[in-house]
Amino acid sequence: MYTRDRVRLDADVYYPDAEGPFPVLLMRQPYGRAIASTVVYAHPAWYAAHGYIVVIQDVRGRGTSEGEFHLFAHEIEDGADTVEWASQLPGSDGQVGMYGFSYQGMTQLYAAIAQPSALRTICPSMVAFDLYADWAYEGGAFCYQNNLSWALQLASETARRQGDPEAYEALYAVAHAPFKVDPVCPRSELLERLAPDSFYHDWLSNPDPTADYWRRLSPKTYWGEVDLPMLHIGGWFDTHLRGTLRLYRSMAARSSYLQHLWVGPWAHLPWGRRVGSVDYGPAASSPIDQVQIRWFDQFLKGIDSELMHESPVHLFDLGTHQWRSLGAFPNPPKTPLWLAGNGLAAMGDEHGALTPQGGAAGTDTDRGAAIPDSFVHDPWRPVPALGGHATVPPGPVDRSALDSRTDVVTYTSEPLADDLLIAGEILVDVCCNADTFSFDLGAALSEVKPNGTVLQFTQGYLRIGTHYPAQPAPRYTIALQPTCIQLPKGSALRLSLSGASSPAYPVNAGGGTLPADSQLMEARVITVSVYSGTTDTPSRVMLPVVKSVDL
Repeated sequence: MYTRDRVRLDADVYYPDAEGPFPVLLMRQPYGRAIASTVVYAHPAWYAAHGYIVVIQDVRGRGTSEGEFHLFAHEIEDGADTVEWASQLPGSDGQVGMYGFSYQGMTQLYAAIAQPSALRTICPSMVAFDLYADWAYEGGAFCYQNNLSWALQLASETARRQGDPEAYEALYAVAHAPFKVDPVCPRSELLERLAPDSFYHDWLSNPDPTADYWRRLSPKTYWGEVDLPMLHIGGWFDTHLRGTLRLYRSMAARSSYLQHLWVGPWAHLPWGRRVGSVDYGPAASSPIDQVQIRWFDQFLKGIDSELMHESPVHLFDLGTHQWRSLGAFPNPPKTPLWLAGNGLAAMGDEHGALTPQGGAAGTDTDRGAAIPDSFVHDPWRPVPALGGHATVPPGPVDRSALDSRTDVVTYTSEPLADDLLIAGEILVDVCCNADTFSFDLGAALSEVKPNGTVLQFTQGYLRIGTHYPAQPAPRYTIALQPTCIQLPKGSALRLSLSGASSPAYPVNAGGGTLPADSQLMEARVITVSVYSGTTDTPSRVMLPVVKSVDL
């Protein structure tokens, strides 16, 4: 097909082996259309066999499509043009639905912004509604490992299209090697030399969330009156879960159409039963292909799939390894667990506690003064990223060895007397100060099993001193990845705090410079002191505890 500015875009089209007409399912993606997102979805031929014309298109400047690729820059107009073209394919009944995850999820949002008349429904998976907060940065910290890895992949495709084997091989080698880069400054000499037009440089040079760059590219800027039936899909260990939920909430609050949400136990890919070191069982194997067929049957074929009578929210419980169907995404009142330490929470897991009541802080017996729990972040040996949603490999992993480091402070509850269901958003309020203007706080919440295994199930990160300035009353809130997990009786909860999670995020140099301007040799040793107990601003974990009667 040709776009309105006469750029040729290429697609593979799969037809059912039957008499039409048929609705069209469209996916637009930048990785070469033969892949067709089969890393998470069934092959397009499977969808075609269910009575759909399936179109898998290379976006502008990717695969064999003509034009220059600029991240998300042309996807509104090109998406609208493609929907119109697809609706007029031979054998089409004029109706188009879209599916796909990640970039392929974003192309759905951009196409919907143009409101083409033939587009009847979309199924966006793992997307960024706010490109800054849902993809490029988290808590003001640049998402280093994921952003650089993706930039290398896209740059290598550009080199392939340009017929530059030396550039392709160099990019491929770095992308497939262990992540060994400057932990402080995320600038990439290789990308600057071989891919000077990469989005990566723009993302790194725009650390301000209010910058016009983010406003121009974020779907939420143009969302306005977009209204379609939408199937939203995410994963508890996906780095874009924030965006999936942001979009879902936006639509559920105002849409006149059905909005369904599925969140599985998955990382960005694949969507299987085993994530990290946990086998979540057969229920965790992705049902999304069958779910999407039911969705498209309902909204493109008019078949009653009974979706109107089902609960709209389906969440995988990381504890029971089963799906829970709810009337809305849970938002129960937050239940606090207070941090209680004696100044030695970095020296062993027996010193820091999570308690349901704010108890007395540990005191120096000679002076009667409250003793903070201090840890020292050393840039020579920063706390490494481990599992979770922001690093590779992702998912739940045993962090008991990591928690034994003296630059990690831990607070552990008593063993649970009853099962505890946590579902929704988790906040960690940390009352602390540091001996530098700028520092980082990483938080992980874990299940401590009776056998001593420590499995983290959610994490969050915050950079302080730039867009989250130090406060006179030093209390900072870290938003953890939302979750759904029923912890069994006998297990305990643990909060772990540290000053780094490298290389998921750049190590904070401590001087307040932006990451692109920081230098490794200038990185400072940083002491952070966490206050607990009965101080004026006590530290606490705010848990979304759900009672069984509320489900």
